[in-house]
Amino acid sequence: MNKKVITRVAPSPSGFLHLGTLRTALLNYLYARAHDGKFILRIDDTDQSRGSQDMIRYIYDKFEEFGLEYDETFHQSERLERYQEVAEKIGQR
Repeated sequence: MNKKVITRVAPSPSGFLHLGTLRTALLNYLYARAHDGKFILRIDDTDQSRGSQDMIRYIYDKFEEFGLEYDETFHQSERLERYQEVAEKIGQR
């Protein structure tokens, strides 16, 4: 079986980017690149009361500043409908 490596990091825009999150992003980025894989940036913005657009822009800026080029990006809040479907399926078991 030839499975493609996919890594991701999911920072929250509720404050400044944590050094540990940046370190995890770097390790995941390097691992994905070493294995011809994909690196995904998922903005964990489901807590709308604590996040801000300024912090989201800050995350993107820091990734650019550190040369962390992601292959795909999405905001977790964009997928709430999908998460609800999966939760309902799990609840039916």
